[in-house]
Amino acid sequence: MVFATAWHPLLGSGRVFCYTPVRPRPPTWAGRGEVSIMPVIAVIGGQWGDEGKGRVIDLLAENAEVVARFSGGANAGHTVVNQRGRFALHLVPSGIFNPQAICIIGNGVAVDPASLLEEIATLQRAGVSTERLYVSDRAHLVMPYHQLFDQLEEERLGQSALGTTRRGIGPAFADKAARLGIRLADLQDPKDFLERLAPILELKNAILTKVYGRPALGLEEVHTRYLDLGRQLRGYVRETHLLLQEALDQDKRVILEGAQGVMLDVDFGTYPYVTSSSPLAAGAAAGLGIPARLDRALGVYKVYATRVGAGPLPTELDDDMGAALREWGKEYGATTGRPRRCGWFDAVAARHSTRLSGFTDIALTKLDVLDRCPTIKVCTAYMLEGQAITTFPASSAALARCVPVYEELQGWLEPTQGVRRFSDLPPRARAYVKRLEQLLACPVGLISVGDSREQMVQRRTFRWHAAPAA
Repeated sequence: MVFATAWHPLLGSGRVFCYTPVRPRPPTWAGRGEVSIMPVIAVIGGQWGDEGKGRVIDLLAENAEVVARFSGGANAGHTVVNQRGRFALHLVPSGIFNPQAICIIGNGVAVDPASLLEEIATLQRAGVSTERLYVSDRAHLVMPYHQLFDQLEEERLGQSALGTTRRGIGPAFADKAARLGIRLADLQDPKDFLERLAPILELKNAILTKVYGRPALGLEEVHTRYLDLGRQLRGYVRETHLLLQEALDQDKRVILEGAQGVMLDVDFGTYPYVTSSSPLAAGAAAGLGIPARLDRALGVYKVYATRVGAGPLPTELDDDMGAALREWGKEYGATTGRPRRCGWFDAVAARHSTRLSGFTDIALTKLDVLDRCPTIKVCTAYMLEGQAITTFPASSAALARCVPVYEELQGWLEPTQGVRRFSDLPPRARAYVKRLEQLLACPVGLISVGDSREQMVQRRTFRWHAAPAA
């Protein structure tokens, strides 16, 4: 396959390979002009999740032909507000509102079949078609014992708990790695499924009864229930990697939808307070069964920091400002409703995630939340044991000891929700965006100033184009 080459000030010319480091040129881009998006773009959260990826994907998906989710499970949530209403999506890709787009839940997603069917029913009641939704037959299933173990282990850990959503996602991925997982394909034949389930459930029941002192799960009950769930999902199950490979061969416009955020990556995040799969752009290839290449990687960042659950958050504000950001930004988890921890923008963590996923462009969300702040702080470095550092520590214990070094900027104290052009933003709001752009060495192309799809400042006009023939 031959692809168009187009100069980008951070990329040079040609395609971007997820695993190939790119040497950036000096930032001469100045954040202006039109950006042509070739057929494949990944939309990745740059922080600890909850950055507003759903609204960005919803906007870009208007002209997409395929939108594919590649990681995570129902522990992630994307909130989308459009003309049909307000939706909290947990498994279904945010492109579902484009009736022409194929939406794919890839093999890298842990699927709770009951939750997925409930989500499909909710969309259908709102008049949203799910006829073009497909789920990989290789996707691993969240089983009843996964949810039980997630809850019981969090209770056992007490104050040391990881702060999971207790949806069973971690245990499901653990079983996947241990070769004890059950996949959608296993539900196709009742006899084969029983032979697969019986020895696994015997082991899980031994743990439930002997370690946790809980009653065993019934083999017949679990077998019958999941066969029924499999029958209900049968019309959605496909070899989705073949659909995607065909779409790539035809240079179709494809969005790869990330879940959670880079700082929750199992290798490069704040381990062990992380998710169980890779939210990096590089994770899209394994999570969907496609070649490891991208045309663009769009990193989504909230203009301040938030996090749900336990784990270090260096810029966390345990004061009135933190509480104000939570209320102004309606910072409550889309999946659990838990209040999010809030703090100032952390440029050290953001640089870390920008480099890891090779972001070519950035979308900033919730700029309007800062409209009422007289001063705004940005963390540009950490102090760790008397030394200033600008790289992200591997140790969560070390990160918890880091003290943020702040740069203070003046707020704009003007409403931005009605603004649609970058030049119409208050001068100090523009200065804030430009400063984040400098700190991350990556151009900011989209800026959201509200919850709805139309409340978006397109600083760089994104458009799709197909690659020319060889």
